[in-house]
Amino acid sequence: MIESVKVRRQCMLDFYSHYEHLCALQGSVPLKAVKANLSRGALDLTVDRIKAADWTPLLNAIRHNKTLTSIGIRTFHQQGLEESGVERYKTYFRRRIPAIRSKDLTGQLCKAVKCCLSISDVLKNLELQGLLLRERDLILLTKGLATASSLESVSFAHCPIGDEGLETICQSVKNSANIRYVNFTGCSLTWRGAEHIANILKHQAMKRHGEAWAESLRYRRPDLDYMTGLRRVTFNCNVLVGDRGASAFADCLGEDLWLKALDLQQCGISNEGARSLLDALQTNTTLVVLDIRKNPLIDHVIMKSVIGKVLMNGSSANSEYKWLMSPSSKDVLKTRPKKRTIVLGSGRKGKATIRIGLPSKKSVSPGKKSMSVKDSYSPKPLPPGTKGFLPWRTAERAKRCSAVSVADFALTASPVLQSCIPVKVTVESASASETEDTEDLDVVIHYPDLAKSLDKINITKYQQLQVQLEQCMEKLKEEQSARVKAEERITELEMENARLRNLNISLSEVLHAQSVTNMILEDEGVLGSIESSFQKFHAFLDLLKDAGLGQLAVLAGIDQSDFGLLEHPQMNSTLSNP
Repeated sequence: MIESVKVRRQCMLDFYSHYEHLCALQGSVPLKAVKANLSRGALDLTVDRIKAADWTPLLNAIRHNKTLTSIGIRTFHQQGLEESGVERYKTYFRRRIPAIRSKDLTGQLCKAVKCCLSISDVLKNLELQGLLLRERDLILLTKGLATASSLESVSFAHCPIGDEGLETICQSVKNSANIRYVNFTGCSLTWRGAEHIANILKHQAMKRHGEAWAESLRYRRPDLDYMTGLRRVTFNCNVLVGDRGASAFADCLGEDLWLKALDLQQCGISNEGARSLLDALQTNTTLVVLDIRKNPLIDHVIMKSVIGKVLMNGSSANSEYKWLMSPSSKDVLKTRPKKRTIVLGSGRKGKATIRIGLPSKKSVSPGKKSMSVKDSYSPKPLPPGTKGFLPWRTAERAKRCSAVSVADFALTASPVLQSCIPVKVTVESASASETEDTEDLDVVIHYPDLAKSLDKINITKYQQLQVQLEQCMEKLKEEQSARVKAEERITELEMENARLRNLNISLSEVLHAQSVTNMILEDEGVLGSIESSFQKFHAFLDLLKDAGLGQLAVLAGIDQSDFGLLEHPQMNSTLSNP
C-alpha cells in the first residue's frame, strides 16, 4: 500500500493527528483553537481571525473526519459595525474582512462538511453561525444532510438564508430519520418559512401516525418518544414571521403528538397569532415549551395564558427541553464582559480597591448628595501605644472603606450584582511602619437589600409551588372525572352483560324445547300411532256418512273432504237400509 494512503487512513481515526500531519505537509503551524475542545470530541471555532492559508489543512481534516461528535463554525463579523470606542471615533480605520467571507472558501467549507456528514457515524451536532451561505452551498449541505446517519441537531443561526434557502434545507430534513432539533434563529425568514416548517411537521405527523397504528396491533402500546422526527424548532429573531406564520404553526400543532418545543421569540407576533396558538394548545397536550416572549405586540394576559397552558401540559422543569435564554440579534455581537476595578481612594502609601467580575454602569440618583470623607469621619485621637491606637493614615483608609454606603454600591453595581452577591473589599497598605499596628483588612459588605432579594426568591419559589399545585389539582380533577366515567361505563357494561346473559338463557331454553320436540317427532312409533289414530277417525267419519248422519258432521264443522282417507278407498258400511 502507498505510504501516503496508509497515513491518511490512520489519521482518519484521529482528527488532530490528521490535522497536524496536513499542517506539516503545508509547512504551517496548527491553530491552538482547533485543539481547545477536542477532548470532548468537538470542533468549536470562531473563524473571524483565521487566515486563508490556514483553512486548507483544516478543511481537509474535516473532509475525512470520522471521530468528531460536534462541529461548530461561527463568525461574528458584521459589515459596518464597530467593536470598540477606538474604532468608533477613528472613521478612517478600515477593518479586515475575514477569509470565510469569500465565496470560494465558503463553498469549500460546505463541501468538506458534506463529505464529513456522508462518512461519519458519530457526528451528532452541526452548527454554522453567521455564514453567508449561497444557493450552491445550501445544495451541498442538503445532500450531506440527506446522507447523514447520526446527525441529531442542525443550527443555521444568523445565516441569512431566507425562505428559499430554508425550502432547500427542508428537502433533506423532511425525510430525515435522525434530525430532532433545528435552529433557524435570525435567518431572515418570513411567514413562508414558517409554512415550510409547518408542512414538514404535518408530513412527519402523518408518517408517525402510520407507525403508531402498526405498533398498536395485537394489544401493544406504541412508544411515541422513540419515534423519529423533529422534537424542537427554534425560530427566534425572525420579525417577519408575524401572525400568519403563528397561524401556520398553530394549524399543525393542534393534532401533533411529537413536537416538544417551539421557540418564537422576537417574531412580530401580536394578539391574533397568540390566540391561534392558545386555541391549538386546547388539544395539544405534548408541547412543553412554547416561547412567545419578547413579542411586544402580545398582551401580558394572553402571554401568561399561553405559557401557563404549556406549563400545565407537563413538568417542563424535569424535561430535557428547556426554555432558551437566547439574546437578540443585536446582542450577539457584543464583546465579552471585562472585569472592572473601582478605586475608592488612594494615598501616598496605600490604596483601597474593589474588584468586581461583572460590568457595571454608574448612575447617580437625583436628590442624593454625595458626602465628603471629612464630613463622614471625625476620629477621636488616642495616644500612641494605647490599645486600639491606629495611625491616622490607616484609620483614614479604613474609614473610607467602611463609609461607602449601600446606596453607592446599589448605584455602581449592575442589577446582576444586586442578586445576593457579596463583594469583597481588600485594603492594602504599602507602609512598612504601619504594618506593625495593622494588617491588611478584608471586609465583606452585605447588602441590607439581601432580605428583599431573599423575599423575591421566596416569592418566586412560592409562585412555582403554586403553579405545581394548580397542575396537581388539575390532574386530580381529570383523574376524578375519568374515574367517574369509568365507573359509569363499568355499570353500563354490567347491565348489558346481565341482559345478554338472560337472553342467552332464554334462547338456550327455546333451543332445548325445539330439540325435544324434534326428537319426539322423529320417533317412528309416535308417528305410526298418530297415523293410525287419524285412520280410525276417518273410518268413523265414513261410518257416520253411511249411516246417513253426514249432516251431523257438517253441523259439527267437518268438511266433506275429510270423509275420504288419503291413498285409501272410502269404507262402506255393511248395514242395510231400513
